[in-house]
Amino acid sequence: MNAPTKKGSGTVAKSPLFERMEKHRRRAGRVRDDVVVLAHGGGGKAMQDLIDDLVVRELGRDNALLETREDQARLPLEALTAKGDRLAFTTDSYVVSPLEFPGADIGKLAVNGTINDLAVGGATPLYLSCGLILEEGLPIATLRRILRSMGKAAREAGVHIVTGDTKVVARGAADGCFINTAGVGVIAEGRDVSSGKVDEEDVILVNGYLGDHGAAILVARGELQLDSDIPSDCAALHTLTDALTSAVDVHAMRDVTRGGLAAVLNELALGSEVGIVVDEHALPVRTEVKGFCEVLGLDPIHLANEGKVAVAVPASQAAEALAVMKAHPLGERASIIGRCRAEPPGVVTLDTGFGGERILDVLVGEQLPRIC
Repeated sequence: MNAPTKKGSGTVAKSPLFERMEKHRRRAGRVRDDVVVLAHGGGGKAMQDLIDDLVVRELGRDNALLETREDQARLPLEALTAKGDRLAFTTDSYVVSPLEFPGADIGKLAVNGTINDLAVGGATPLYLSCGLILEEGLPIATLRRILRSMGKAAREAGVHIVTGDTKVVARGAADGCFINTAGVGVIAEGRDVSSGKVDEEDVILVNGYLGDHGAAILVARGELQLDSDIPSDCAALHTLTDALTSAVDVHAMRDVTRGGLAAVLNELALGSEVGIVVDEHALPVRTEVKGFCEVLGLDPIHLANEGKVAVAVPASQAAEALAVMKAHPLGERASIIGRCRAEPPGVVTLDTGFGGERILDVLVGEQLPRIC
């Protein structure tokens, strides 16, 4: 092969063969298979084609950090420290079945779920990683839709997916696609939100309908032949939580996911050693979800959500917090659903409205498997 040779005053002439090879080296690969095969995780050309054609193409639009294809993301410290004095770091894995469901899919769920885990700590989400575990036989078209949805969710939320990994397992060793995401965010100076800060004088708010995601997943599985248009409430909550923490003294926040609102309130009560009383009639539940639960013997307060947050604020600022929530697109159905008290510490009860209370505990088992 003829190497480049110097010509004239410092110019470089390249042979036609060298130019063809250089052009080939820069050209992004294309996936030719219809389904994921083991070679897509083998480190060779098939894997590079998958990364070029699906991962970088769908996740890396206008994303210089991902397009470098390095084994790690190199994050500028100046951009991080300009936003706050502490880093927030989280990780989560998503194994939902089915992979696509009304209102979202596993890709959108992974992005928004990780953003929300950062947001409820008072952080501004900035960077995400994406680890894919793919099952042999997964349709490439399905994977492309998932990654396209994932990229769209990240761009809409203003975060960047900057690094990741891809593994392929044999047919039957997974369920189509599992996704692991990690997230990095920055907490502004002076912002301190923690499950251990709930006060006995606080009130609890939620930003809207409960149980939508859990109901949507069960309907999407098609096992019960239910006819319903309930969509998942999957959404990124960081703009809502930022508006709240900027306006009022937020003591604690938790996104309402597995275990539903009941699990979240028990976490807050135990973390701060306060009692929480929930007003059953104040719980916002969509009519369709309420009917769905009555038919199946489920309770919306135990059903999962992916776009809801429970917030503890001082009672004196409850009206202001509610107004901030209602002014946000994700909080139009917000309501004050409970109050805190000193006794009994660590116990959540439900006020039925008939002069009595019952203990609202976490579930021993799981109402719905594989919901996130």
